[in-house]
Amino acid sequence: MVSPAPIPAPDRGSTGPRARLVIPVLAYCGILMAVMQTVVVPLLPDLPRLTGASAGAVSWMVTASLLSGAVLTPVLGRAGDMYGKRRVLLVSFALMAAGSVICALTSDIGVLIAARALQGAASSVVPLSISILRDELPPERRGSAVALMSSTVGIGAALGLPAAAVVVQYADWHVMFWVTAALGATGVGLIRWTVPECPVREPGRFDVPGALGLAAGLITLLLAVSQGGQWGWGSARIAGLFLASVTVLALWWWYQLRAPQPLVDLRLVSRPRVGLSHVAALLTGFAFYANSLVTAQLVQAPEASGYGLGLSIVQTGLCLLPGGLTMLLFSPLSARISEARGPRITLALGAVVIASGYALRIVDSHELWMIMVGATVVATGTTLAYSALPSLILRAVPPGQTASANGFNVLMRTIGQAASSAAVAAVLVHHTSLVGGAPVPTLHGYLLAFGIAGAVALAACAVALSIPGDSTPGGTRRARGRTRSVGDAALEGA
Repeated sequence: MVSPAPIPAPDRGSTGPRARLVIPVLAYCGILMAVMQTVVVPLLPDLPRLTGASAGAVSWMVTASLLSGAVLTPVLGRAGDMYGKRRVLLVSFALMAAGSVICALTSDIGVLIAARALQGAASSVVPLSISILRDELPPERRGSAVALMSSTVGIGAALGLPAAAVVVQYADWHVMFWVTAALGATGVGLIRWTVPECPVREPGRFDVPGALGLAAGLITLLLAVSQGGQWGWGSARIAGLFLASVTVLALWWWYQLRAPQPLVDLRLVSRPRVGLSHVAALLTGFAFYANSLVTAQLVQAPEASGYGLGLSIVQTGLCLLPGGLTMLLFSPLSARISEARGPRITLALGAVVIASGYALRIVDSHELWMIMVGATVVATGTTLAYSALPSLILRAVPPGQTASANGFNVLMRTIGQAASSAAVAAVLVHHTSLVGGAPVPTLHGYLLAFGIAGAVALAACAVALSIPGDSTPGGTRRARGRTRSVGDAALEGA
């Protein structure tokens, strides 16, 4: 990999109105990205009637965004390192806004799915923004800003569900996409006005074969994981997809190790500090996602089931809202813990808190207030863990590879979430009973899903503690004071 040439450090001394707005603008973009991912959830039950499509076709409104986001996040992260993070951030946000406009103008399911795939490009917003924050902020402000940026995923998801449900309930469903289109266009304008383009670049030629190979491997993998429940895990189609994925990704790995300028620096990924951080991201993504999936279904289950509360989708969103607000409030605490004890300790602590939240859910999932407490505890742990992951990456990779490395980390979270969705679906499908003539998951099924997610969270804790790194703040600061890498020297204006 060609190292970036020495460059003048960005001016972090500016205190004008634009400089002060960089953090809130990037946080706004992250929240809107998460809102975009969740706005279709309230629509799914009604979309077959509204579009004249089958339920299977309608499910691709979620799958298309998932697949495109997984593929484009590492690709756009690498492009940001090479061609400018602000430029690529503008492109990804513009694609999201364009996808919203297309969704607002049509009821054709094929066009809607294609538009949702366009919106998946916004998944790169968080890693690109974290990289921009590293470039633009002084070290004393960087930790809290990165923690806030990481938390926007949960904040936006918690805000998006009830907001979208209200729109769907009281207005035409196209209005929801007009709203996200307007918010997206506003985000593009704010980025252009406030976010500077940092000159830190990773020179070279973009690895097109690597991007195509990664896209093919990820699409076949995530397609098999996300559709296994519908198509049958033992079907020839799913087996063929898994086989194709393994084959393509093995060839891609072989090519990346030999490419002069690879899309993903696998030698960097193989370092324990980086590779174990990616494994922890996958496990944390799995543990976090089960909370939203299971809670939403549990509280909406009919009261005749003996445990369900029969809540509407709007009420369900309001139940998850405290978790999102908690993520906003606890992100500064995560930064302080990382500064005092190191991000790997913060990550391990977050995983333990997630497991504790699931333990509460297993103890009592009948009372609404207890369900909300358990879900909020899981959200708190997710805040700690998700805020620590980019800090681990930023400490372990050169400045010229921060966007691509964080993009790969977000990809691992996405794979974990897809696996969580498949696992939860498989558990609930195998634990059902008839209520009013319709199959409904049993409480035992939900508790089993909580137990699996909690066990995965504890595995994430074990991985976090095995990551090499500083464990005491004094050692970290003294080491930084004695020696700095060439990249950090350029970054800090030395």
